Amino acid sequence: MPKPSPFVPDSLDHQLLRLLQEDAGRTLRELGDHVGLSPSAVQRRIRGYRAAGVIAREVAVLDPTALGAATLAVVLVTLERESSEHHAAFRTRMLAEPHVQQCYDLAGPWDYVVVLVTESLAACRALSDGLFMNDENVRRYETLPVLEPVKTGLTVPLPEP
Repeated sequence: MPKPSPFVPDSLDHQLLRLLQEDAGRTLRELGDHVGLSPSAVQRRIRGYRAAGVIAREVAVLDPTALGAATLAVVLVTLERESSEHHAAFRTRMLAEPHVQQCYDLAGPWDYVVVLVTESLAACRALSDGLFMNDENVRRYETLPVLEPVKTGLTVPLPEP
């Protein structure tokens, strides 16, 4: 079976996707006014983005500091064993922990980078120790508290039309 061709946005798609990445809560009318389309035409395009897998999901982005979570930390992790079962167990634990904001499998000397969000430095240390120190499969981990976020976001650069 042939592999589906990648989605190639035209100039209107480019504008709409940029606007949606900035604020997906805009109304269809607001989006249409920005790009010169009717609300129904905008809705059809958005349905097409979802069907093509371009829009994977829509979420509300919360400000952690408004909810009392003031500490971010990056944790670098190396596993003791390299089997797929050990990686699967580690991933399952990261997926289950609500304070794990992001987790990435890496190439290089570290196996994973994990981003934690907690209410304090003490809570971060306790969480980090609980997640990594007590795991017999973790060979080494290093927790690096974030002093100040410089840039955060999930926007994806779009190819030029």
